[in-house]
Amino acid sequence: MGGALRRAAVAGSWYPGDPDEIAREVEGYLAAAGPVHAPGRLVGLICPHAGLRYSGPVAAYGYSLLRGSNPRTVVLVGPSHRAAFDGVALYAEGAFETPLGTAPIADEVAEALLAAGPVIQALPSMHREEHSLEMQLPFLQHLVPELRIVPLLMGSQSRREADALAAALSGALVGRDVLLVASSDLSHYHPAPVANGLDSFVVGDVERFDPETLMKRLEESHDHACGGGPMVAVMTAARNLGAERATILRYADSGDAGERDKSRVVGYLSAALTGPGS
Repeated sequence: MGGALRRAAVAGSWYPGDPDEIAREVEGYLAAAGPVHAPGRLVGLICPHAGLRYSGPVAAYGYSLLRGSNPRTVVLVGPSHRAAFDGVALYAEGAFETPLGTAPIADEVAEALLAAGPVIQALPSMHREEHSLEMQLPFLQHLVPELRIVPLLMGSQSRREADALAAALSGALVGRDVLLVASSDLSHYHPAPVANGLDSFVVGDVERFDPETLMKRLEESHDHACGGGPMVAVMTAARNLGAERATILRYADSGDAGERDKSRVVGYLSAALTGPGS
């Protein structure tokens, strides 16, 4: 395994720094979610990325679908909170490290994406402090044997960027056994009734499998989702790769966890994108 090792940025704060503690917490959320079903072949997931104690109970509904899965490559698409740039930053070689071990980059997929068009560039420094992809790893490393990842961060999340990324994913991933994951929280820091109302529009767009309407909504207001661009790109690519249906697995807000403060909440969504087959 060549390339740089991306060290964990938020282990010990956003999620436990001890592997046994991570496993216990993740297993607790999976057990609370119980059996989850999404009809057909799983092509993509939408999952949140807040601190594990807050969004983990929602993310568990999506990741429970991976229980007992075969080794697979997971393409992670998230927003950049820490660094400003245009285009899509790919961590193209090496591995991501967490207390659960290392998740190597799927080199051949990364190379195919770099060759797919200029919107995707190898920019490992953009990933150094970002949490949106790292927060998917407690579940993925716990559940998926021999996990390999392809980490992608969107800069501007513009329509042009989302369309170009969806086209690159659609072309590069044809015929590959991969799972797409869009990392996004929904509205931020509104009272729960306001947040739940705003979030209901996004949930409806996802449930209708309608990335076009979601993109228009995001262009009209930034209130709806911090990772709206990744959601649009993954939904579009998943549809091009055979997904026909979106299933809402769970919606909640941060006031449903932790201190249960409903005065300023963040919305969380877990959804599955599926196609024919199993």
